[in-house]
Amino acid sequence: MEKKTLDRITINPEIMRGKATIRNMRITVSLILNLVANGMSPEEIIKEYPSLEPEDIQQALNYAAVLASEEIFPLAAGG
Repeated sequence: MEKKTLDRITINPEIMRGKATIRNMRITVSLILNLVANGMSPEEIIKEYPSLEPEDIQQALNYAAVLASEEIFPLAAGG
């Protein structure tokens, strides 16, 4: 699988309390994901948020995919 670049995803404690945002704007990755999950197309999202670019939306989806692919290892009971 090709490694995806996430250079448009920024995390800055001074912006949106450190939530993942797009290019240091006050547009969070979670907002974009919620809009996509509720059926908005990239074109509709860009119309609503004209400072966004198609690559911003794609990288938000890629970022979510990376987070969702984390492996979780259960702790053994009784230590």
